[in-house]
Amino acid sequence: MPDLNQLRRDIEHMRGQLGRQRKEILMLQRARIGTAAAEALLSRMQARIETLCAQRDALKGAEPPRKGRVLGGRNW
Repeated sequence: MPDLNQLRRDIEHMRGQLGRQRKEILMLQRARIGTAAAEALLSRMQARIETLCAQRDALKGAEPPRKGRVLGGRNW
């Protein structure tokens, strides 16, 4: 299983791809071109992002809690 930072990078990358795909679908719809295959891809990408988010949340829950610090390094 990848580490937490890798999962975060993957999620951010996939979200960027998802946004670009949505824009392309809108352009196709304006041109009156069928978008069924593109929308199916979009839903698979969204499902993959949700899976990655679930993995990220599981890893975050497994981490020991961090000791909070305020700016300036003071403990409260």
